[in-house]
Amino acid sequence: MSTNTKKKRGTGAAVVIIVLCLAALGALGYVIWQQFHPAVPETAAGYVASAESTAPVYDENGELLGSLPRGSEVQYVLEDAQGDAQRIRVVNGEGYACIDRANLTDDYAAVVQVETVYALRGMSLVDETGSVPGCAVEKGMALTVTGFDGLDEQGEVLRWKVSCDRGEGYIDAANVRMTEDEAKAQYDDALYQRHAARGDAWGGGDAAGLDYYPTEKAAIPGNDMPEEVRALYLNGSAIQYADSYLRLAEGSGINAFVVDIVDGTAVSYASPVMQQYSPSAYAAAQDTMEGFRANVQKLRDAGYYVIGRITVFNDAHLAADHPEYVISDLNGTPLKISSMYWPSAYNRTVWQYKTELALEAAALGFNEIQFDYIRFPDGAYKYEKAGTIDYRNTYGESKAQAVQRFLLYAAERLHKAGYYISGDVFGECANAYVTACGQYWPAISSVVDAISGMPYPDHYSAQGDYKPWEHPYTTVYNFGESAMARQSETASPAAVRTWIQCYNAIREPYNHYGAAELGDEVRALRDAGCTGGFMTWNGASDIDKYAEVISALS
Repeated sequence: MSTNTKKKRGTGAAVVIIVLCLAALGALGYVIWQQFHPAVPETAAGYVASAESTAPVYDENGELLGSLPRGSEVQYVLEDAQGDAQRIRVVNGEGYACIDRANLTDDYAAVVQVETVYALRGMSLVDETGSVPGCAVEKGMALTVTGFDGLDEQGEVLRWKVSCDRGEGYIDAANVRMTEDEAKAQYDDALYQRHAARGDAWGGGDAAGLDYYPTEKAAIPGNDMPEEVRALYLNGSAIQYADSYLRLAEGSGINAFVVDIVDGTAVSYASPVMQQYSPSAYAAAQDTMEGFRANVQKLRDAGYYVIGRITVFNDAHLAADHPEYVISDLNGTPLKISSMYWPSAYNRTVWQYKTELALEAAALGFNEIQFDYIRFPDGAYKYEKAGTIDYRNTYGESKAQAVQRFLLYAAERLHKAGYYISGDVFGECANAYVTACGQYWPAISSVVDAISGMPYPDHYSAQGDYKPWEHPYTTVYNFGESAMARQSETASPAAVRTWIQCYNAIREPYNHYGAAELGDEVRALRDAGCTGGFMTWNGASDIDKYAEVISALS
């Protein structure tokens, strides 16, 4: 073998050795690189699912790291999900955390793993838009979860979609509990037993069947309610002369106005909502929507708190348009009771109409909506005794239940829109029983932001020679004491803001009510502890009468 051949063989071997060394070094470098740059597994998007508001997450050693809100979007490792692992890695910053397989879903609609919730109070379910479909649920009733509408940042459900044997709809999370025992429990059992003991003395409903769970009465941002409202009442005609009433009120101590939106047959403006539900009311309007808005805005611009008044279950126009909604005889013919026709407080379409009207009107410049005639008719006893009246009671509710549940529905919608709600009640309502027309002070006060009794002295019966209208201070003070006693019986009482008589007595000897008499009424309320204020009831909104008495209203 030649020397050259030997050299070639040596050179070839060396090349092989070099190549092998380089390959080894490359492999070693790859291994080392992998140590510092591990391969990134393929991931996919998913969501945290749980029966609770959050789900736990762990480190790769199984130690608890914390939790993630239900509904959170995460990137999870596909390899883990496709295998048998009970915990699946999810991207956590530059590393990974682990979550139980049961707490991970690809379907956002499935993040809430709850099958049943329970109604906290008797109320009506609503549809997706907030309208009432007519499904009443009772306290403690089991509701099958069919979906949800929104989660907050903590993973709490905002509104549940549910069904039961009466129908389906939505219910706010505040009005459900997770167990039947929680839902059926009373907030304050001793207080509840006090109400339950009163029973049903007058046919308005058993006090035990009403709801007393506290309702939050928080201040609405950007909408300040005066601690003491001192208001003049303006009917639908008077508001067209807003400038005159503003001049009268200037410097007087008056800080608010109550303005009619609708009062029985008197309609203040041509409402699109009325056009939809009650064309007769729309046709009877005294002003355009634009004209009405301009006058309400004058009051707001002048710095006054403005309350819009709506009569609810006294509506001749609605009765004419929809006799099928109206309390009737057994043949379906609407009954005229106390000279009025009465759309039934049981009817959910009536609820919806009046609430949508309230929302429409409130947007024209009101701070608050006040509902009047939230009751069944007085004077129906003879029909009840004879068994010749049809209240159109679909769900077997008591009168008082229907009244309270309407207010629960309306309050929920108005509060969400940024407005307060108040309710007018008979002076009789301050007594410790459910009235025949379905008003029970603690049940109403627990829902609304302000409750407004109407203790007009000339509406009380004479007792022998004693005529209450001749003693405005004593009459109103006695009402105030009773009202405050009822306030102590609710866990979330409303402000007590009272209607005062601002007209001459309509009963003999037809006492004149001037500054002295109205001053007595105001002083009586304050002395009794009713500090939420007062409103002057004068149906004609008589500016001369207001001028006569305004010195007593500071």
